[in-house]
Amino acid sequence: MTIAPSRLRSIRDYIRWAVTRFHQENLFFGHGTDNAWDEARQLVLGALSLPYEVADAYLDCRLEEDECERLRTLVARRTDERVPTAYLLGEAWFCGLPFIVDERVLVPRSPIAELIGSRFDPWLPRTPERILDLCTGSGCIGIAAAYAFPEAEVVLADLSFEALEVANLNIEQHELESRVFTVQGDGFDGLPRQRFDLILSNPPYVDAEDFADMPAEYHHEPELGLACGDDGLDLVRRMLAEAADHLSEQGLLIVEVGNSQVHVEGLYPEVDFTWLEFENGGHGVFLLAAAQCRAHQALFRSRVR
Repeated sequence: MTIAPSRLRSIRDYIRWAVTRFHQENLFFGHGTDNAWDEARQLVLGALSLPYEVADAYLDCRLEEDECERLRTLVARRTDERVPTAYLLGEAWFCGLPFIVDERVLVPRSPIAELIGSRFDPWLPRTPERILDLCTGSGCIGIAAAYAFPEAEVVLADLSFEALEVANLNIEQHELESRVFTVQGDGFDGLPRQRFDLILSNPPYVDAEDFADMPAEYHHEPELGLACGDDGLDLVRRMLAEAADHLSEQGLLIVEVGNSQVHVEGLYPEVDFTWLEFENGGHGVFLLAAAQCRAHQALFRSRVR
């Protein structure tokens, strides 16, 4: 374990030291930050229960010895074990909202957050009454959508019982028990005859080659939430084949496939996917209208393995 020099006493000292350690260890940043400074600030301030945008004057506050010890331990785990900061803190932020996270779920980071922030303008023809977050994990996408559409009923579905335990904790934390519900099942299996105006999904989509090459930080996340076959599309194939049966007449399907976009385009050259663009970064998110899902359902079904 790397021990910080005893002369480090202030919050600013520990942020500066953590930045140095992160650079020395060549950490990977991809779970909410993209550089050592933001990562160090998130870890140190989060561990002290201080907001990320804390006033600069607070950074010179001196720390108690137990606080220093906690920071030394967390920085060591981040550098030596490559544990993502969100897991070390037990919390991640998505759409400006806090979510409980641990190694039962992926760390929230989907570009779908930007779509939720804009209430899916200009794509949604009307305000959705029922929303499905398929492969929900922590529940962050569906819960954020529940805030965006305060009259909507939201269903959070996942194969993993462990992930749904976390999702339920987040439903309780956000006091949404009256209109946000969890369902366990493989894909749409737990949702017979149910239809939705908006289906959102950040499913496992990492292909075998990318999964093998992922930095160590990603291997703390549940493999079930990341890897999905040689081309990453084992689940996406099934989702496309069944989506028409679960969308309302004017419903929308929005799915993140990341780097597997190339596989989607290669597998379905006949389909006119709308690939969404993001101002804040991110790629590989497609949109299909219910009419498109119905028109191509036979094709989608023919390519399920």
